[in-house]
Amino acid sequence: MDEPAGDEGLVARAQAGDRAAFAALINRHYEFIYRVGYKWLGNQADAEDVAQNVCIKLATAIMGFDGRSKLTSWLYRLTINAAHDYRRVQKRQSKKAEALASETSDAIDPDQSTHLENEDLWRAVRALPDKQRDAVLLVYAEELNHAEAAVVMGCKEATVSWYIHEAKKALKGAV
Repeated sequence: MDEPAGDEGLVARAQAGDRAAFAALINRHYEFIYRVGYKWLGNQADAEDVAQNVCIKLATAIMGFDGRSKLTSWLYRLTINAAHDYRRVQKRQSKKAEALASETSDAIDPDQSTHLENEDLWRAVRALPDKQRDAVLLVYAEELNHAEAAVVMGCKEATVSWYIHEAKKALKGAV
């Protein structure tokens, strides 16, 4: 997952107050931010809200980006934190994140059945404790290796492996 050429220059210009550079960064990375939010929340409307919140926060947060990591690693962390915040707000307000309106029929074809099983699995993953969910989504949904996931999560590679192990144990009984 190589960083697109030119991000460093755009970041420096955005940090100096260049609005066009900031807009270019948003345009370049919005779909990435949205996709990460969607994988964490599993709902299009929630992911859109999170992506918009990240873009708003990015206006001030960009000043804190020091370039020690890749911009995408930093955006992962920013987006994951925004998704966690969004969930906490939802829980406090006692709103449900997902409303499942599925049609049930006696005859479910195999493709539909597989799709439903996958949805059940990802729903169970999203219900895991935060660190376990983050590790599973980074490794299995984002296809990062444990070392890359550790950078995003701000922990050691062995810790990511432990979170994955614990998540697998929890998911065995859940799905």
